[in-house]
Amino acid sequence: MDSLFDAVEGGESREERLAELARQVSVCTRCDLALTRTNTVFGTGDPHSPLMLVGEGPGENEDATGLPFVGRAGKLLDDILAAVDLTRQDVYITNVVKCRASVAEGGRMKNRQPKTGEINACNPYLQGQLEAIKPEIILCLGAPAARTLIDKNFKITKDRGKWYDLEGGVKAMATFHPAYILRQSGEDLRNTKRLVWKDVQGIYAEYQSALEERR
Repeated sequence: MDSLFDAVEGGESREERLAELARQVSVCTRCDLALTRTNTVFGTGDPHSPLMLVGEGPGENEDATGLPFVGRAGKLLDDILAAVDLTRQDVYITNVVKCRASVAEGGRMKNRQPKTGEINACNPYLQGQLEAIKPEIILCLGAPAARTLIDKNFKITKDRGKWYDLEGGVKAMATFHPAYILRQSGEDLRNTKRLVWKDVQGIYAEYQSALEERR
């Protein structure tokens, strides 16, 4: 990791560390996404939670509000968490990139996947969040997050639902991004929902285990 996080002095609380990092993100110009953003989208939730959810990047609604996972995808994520008696206040939620990646199509801006250079430019901020929060479990939502944190060659359809051991004893799993689920229909939708439900049950079991160990 580079020196972006070095400005934060030791001994500060997680909240203070994250606030400083969010300030750095708010004025970041490390890549061209800064030229088109409305708001940076840093993260939200409980910085003391054992579970961290990492998505791809902000979309149109997130760019407008400055909050991760709002709109239809955010509502679906809330429903997925609620299915195992969790809320977004029980976990910490962020994205690989903190600014919306978009492209002009048909006279309007549409979301696109972040480019490798954009992900690399933003990675020190994600690593700073990991360093501050010290999650015990990470759920990657979609392939870009999994390729950033688990394996650069990660294949979401083949490798989701498996546990991976990351540095520092962190356990990680990936599942489909809520926006991907929303694009499915018919039998594909039913199958995708079944797989995500299985993944989230596994995540919840680890979450409960982590809480028990803290007691």
